[in-house]
Amino acid sequence: MRDELLTDGGSERADERADGDGTDSTGLVSLVGSGPGDPELLTVKAKRLLEDADVVLHDKLPGPEIIESIPEDKREDVGKRAGGEWTPQEYTNRRLVELAREGKHVVRLKGGDPFVFGRGGEEMEHLASEGVPFEVVPGITSAVAGPGTAGIPVTHRDHASSVSFVTGHEDPTKEESAVNWDALAATGGTIVVLMGVGKLPDYTAALREAGTDPETPVALVEKATRPGMRVASGTLETIVDVRDSAGIEPPAITVIGEVAAERERVTEFLRNRSAAVSEE
Repeated sequence: MRDELLTDGGSERADERADGDGTDSTGLVSLVGSGPGDPELLTVKAKRLLEDADVVLHDKLPGPEIIESIPEDKREDVGKRAGGEWTPQEYTNRRLVELAREGKHVVRLKGGDPFVFGRGGEEMEHLASEGVPFEVVPGITSAVAGPGTAGIPVTHRDHASSVSFVTGHEDPTKEESAVNWDALAATGGTIVVLMGVGKLPDYTAALREAGTDPETPVALVEKATRPGMRVASGTLETIVDVRDSAGIEPPAITVIGEVAAERERVTEFLRNRSAAVSEE
């Protein structure tokens, strides 16, 4: 079965191992993006790999519908959640190698795309350093799909010709943030912040101090594409109060820029999942 799953020469490599001395029984790790949470936004390949995998190591972000579709006896939760339970990345890295060396096909399932703030790069490097074969299966990134589902284009010919993707949750061991909010303010365009609900007061203040207009539209999209999706709209000056009054919680995406106001023009005709709206 593993030979059928390998692509780009993977089947040939598997055959070479099988034709050797028979001692290399290493399996395969698939780094798979699940998209923003709606099961229908899984790619065809992601769905097939989930069905065929021996073990699925998932985080919290794929969403309950996708996670519950995986048989309980072959899924392992290695997720992290701010302020709650978490699994050290080092454990996940070791577990991927351990399972692959048992000859298993392992799916490492991540929310969105594995390489957009998903630690896919770290896991890929670790697997390579341990001699474990892997493949990358891109997913629809929530950085684009989340706002889009809410009626917010991240670029627009009239409002934004560039977009910056920023993490609101950096490595806590860093001595200082690697995000240059002054430069982002000077660049203009759209700023999309992932995992940034908790730090919202910090970076909205940083952008205002850097000269961004306090009246710049801002939107928070909670549980994008999932049942219960909500959108809270405000400005760079008011969005923290809007967040608090609406009770917006992770996972949520922050969209900063003129495009955030596009939702007001289209929401009446938007027929994606219904969204309770809080605006100020």
